[in-house]
Amino acid sequence: MLPLKEKDRPIVKKLLEAGCCARCVLRFCCLGVQSAYRQSYEDTARELCAFVSDKENNGSQDAAVLEQHKEDPPSKKMKMDAAETDVQSEGDSAVVATVMEEGDAEPADSDVCVVCLGVLQQFCDEISEVVKAKNYQFDTMVLSVSLPAQLSVREVSGYIFIVSQQNVFTRMAVVKALEKVSDEKFLKKFPCPPTRPASKCIAQDVQCLHVSIFVAGRYNKFSRTLPQTPWVIDGERRMESSVEELIAAPLLSSFRAEGFNFSSSGREDVDVRTLGNGRPFALELLNPHRAKFNKAEVRQLQETINQSSDKIRVRDLQIVSRDAMGHMKEGEEDKTKSYTALIWTQKAINKDDITFLEETKELKLAQKTPLRVLHRRPLAVRERVIHTMSTCFLDAHHFHLKLRTQAGTYIKEFVHGDFGRTKPNLCDLLKTETDILELDVESVDVDWPPSIPE
Repeated sequence: MLPLKEKDRPIVKKLLEAGCCARCVLRFCCLGVQSAYRQSYEDTARELCAFVSDKENNGSQDAAVLEQHKEDPPSKKMKMDAAETDVQSEGDSAVVATVMEEGDAEPADSDVCVVCLGVLQQFCDEISEVVKAKNYQFDTMVLSVSLPAQLSVREVSGYIFIVSQQNVFTRMAVVKALEKVSDEKFLKKFPCPPTRPASKCIAQDVQCLHVSIFVAGRYNKFSRTLPQTPWVIDGERRMESSVEELIAAPLLSSFRAEGFNFSSSGREDVDVRTLGNGRPFALELLNPHRAKFNKAEVRQLQETINQSSDKIRVRDLQIVSRDAMGHMKEGEEDKTKSYTALIWTQKAINKDDITFLEETKELKLAQKTPLRVLHRRPLAVRERVIHTMSTCFLDAHHFHLKLRTQAGTYIKEFVHGDFGRTKPNLCDLLKTETDILELDVESVDVDWPPSIPE
C-alpha cells in the first residue's frame, strides 16, 4: 500500500489523466519511501488507480500505510531538478544506459510517460538483456543513466501543471487580490451589501494542534555499542536502538505526542561512554495531547526511562520553555569537556616518560577535519586547545590520560595523529606510535539544565 495522503488524491488523478507514469506520479507527490519504488510497475500503477477511486476509510488506510513503511529510512531531501549526479563506487563493473533523444526514438505508445518518456517504466528487462549479452564476469556493478535534455523541460512542465491545478482561491490570495481592486470596480462586480446566502458555511476540515512541549535533562551512556541517534547506513539499520529513542519512547507515550526533535550539547561516538553528571539534552515534543505534569510525575517519567534500559541513565529531567533551550548552545566554542582515554604505546615506557604531559598547559592544536568525518563535515583546519592533562601509568605499553579540552576537540585524532592531520599529537609528544583503546566523556561543562536534588 502506497503511503499517500488525502491531499495527494487530486494531484494523482490529474497526473494520471495527463499521461504520467506511476513512478513519476510518486515523484511529483514528493514520496521518498524507497519501498514504493522497489515494487513492480504494474503493482504501483494498480495501487494508484485504486487510491484515486477509493474515497472511503482514508483514516485507517493512512494508519496501515505508516505501519507498513515505518522501517524505511527517512528521505532527508527530495530534489525535483535535473542536476546530473556522478556515481562513484568500488564495484567491479559499470553499466551505462543512454536514453535516446525524442527524435531518435520509435513512435511512442500511448502508454509512454509524458514526463520521463518511459525511463522509469520498463527499462529493467532491456538493460538486463544487454548486460547478459556482453558476457562480463563480475560480482557487483554500478548503473548510471545519461538522460536526454528534454526530460528536464518535461519535468518542469509537469511541475508547473501541478502547481497550476492547485486552488488559487485561498483566503490570503483573495485578500491580496482585493487590495488591488478599487471601490468603484468592486461595486460593479459585487453587490453591496452582500446578498443573503442560500446555505450556511460548512467546516470542511477541523484540526487541533498544541504548541510544542520542551523537556530537558542530562543523560549518561554506559554502552560502547549504542549510538546517540539512530544509525542508518545505505538504508540499513546498524544498531537496534539509540540514546534518543530510549529517552523519547516513554515521553512520547506519556505526553501523547505525535513526534519529537532531539538535540544535545555535542555528541559522543558510538564506542564512547558518557559518565559523570552526563550530557545536557533537550527534547521538543510535537503536538502533545497532554501538557501538564507535576514534579512527582516528571520524576516518575525519569524513573521509567532509567528502568527501561541499563545502557543509559537520565537525571535532572524537567519541563523547560522554548527560550531556555538556547542556554544549551550558548558558548558552544568556549565551554570545556573532560575525558579519560586508555592509551597504547608502541615503544615500552615507564612512569617518568609520561609525567611531562602533566606540565603541559594550554596546548594549541591545529586539527584538519578528521578522515572519519570528512564525508559529512567541510574540510577545514580548526584551532583547538587542550587546557590540562594528567596521567596514570598502567604498564609498559598502557596508561590512562585525563584531558580537559576546549569543546570540539577531536580526542582520538590527538592521540593517533590521523596521519599527521592533527598537529601536534601524542605521537609527536611521546616520540612513538600511540593509539586510543577506550574513551570516556567525564564531564560536559555546561551549567544547564538546573540541577534537581535526588
